[in-house]
Amino acid sequence: MSAVREQTAPHPPPSTPRPRRTTRSGGCGPSKDGGRGIWPYVLIAPAVLGTLYLLVYPLIRAVVISLQDFGLRQLILGDARFVGLKNYETLLGDSRFWEVVRRTFLFMAVNVVLIMVLSTLVALMIERLGRFGRIAVLSALVLTWAMPVIAATTVFQWLFHSEFGIVNAVLTDLGFESFDRYPWFAHGPAAFAILVALIVWQSVPFAAITLYSALTTVPTELYESARLDGASGPRIFRSITYPIVRPIFMLVLSLEVIWTFKAFVQIWVMTNGGPGDSTTILPVYAVQTALSSQRYDLGSAASMVTVVLMSGVLVLYFRQMFRQEDELS
Repeated sequence: MSAVREQTAPHPPPSTPRPRRTTRSGGCGPSKDGGRGIWPYVLIAPAVLGTLYLLVYPLIRAVVISLQDFGLRQLILGDARFVGLKNYETLLGDSRFWEVVRRTFLFMAVNVVLIMVLSTLVALMIERLGRFGRIAVLSALVLTWAMPVIAATTVFQWLFHSEFGIVNAVLTDLGFESFDRYPWFAHGPAAFAILVALIVWQSVPFAAITLYSALTTVPTELYESARLDGASGPRIFRSITYPIVRPIFMLVLSLEVIWTFKAFVQIWVMTNGGPGDSTTILPVYAVQTALSSQRYDLGSAASMVTVVLMSGVLVLYFRQMFRQEDELS
């Protein structure tokens, strides 16, 4: 019986081999080198083409115009003549241009110092506030940051208006009779100071929020240990807080240098670079040269000099970014 059972016992069905997965040579399947075909490139192509058209082409066009004799006649008829570096020689030989360069760096330095100092103080203040105070201050910063540039510039124009401005009215009521109908925008230092106040007011929110987010990464145990050792507030910031948030601090510093160096809209809307040249910096100088004198070649050359100076700042920015990546890795 056992032999019969062994013979009649059902045998398991033979295992059928699984069909092999075939890889198609088309763009939809994975390629032999582990890539995904051409579809990623197709998806990013519109963004790349848009960037090339909106950024790279204008830059190349400006370089070409800066090497030509390009005025109003050439703009209409299109018969520009190649002159090489003559426009750059004319530009670099202009004493007004070097005065504008000096004022640009002064404008940038004053703005960046004020922005970084005030934003650091605001970030430290937010860190020490309670929940309600923190939400209120952050909300105010976000609303300030979200205000359009033209709207903010118009508000500042009305604040310092010689006849209807609230600043003159408040100062006059406080007993400063010399500020009755005081023409702020007719005096170079006053207009310069108003523009600095405007740009600082617009830039502090971003810097303060970014630095506050960096401060939240500092372990509280380090603060407690430092206080137990009797360290003062400035010593704690210098020895504990700043070394930890230094990468973010340097990145914010680099971004503020770039943004203030190329400030144009606020100055053009508020003063047009005046009175005289007291608020004229390189971007404003380039537009003035191109529009008022119809010298688009010199304006393009001034823009290229601005790009070269900005490139130096960008080199420092990318070096700091790569250094931060190395520290985080």
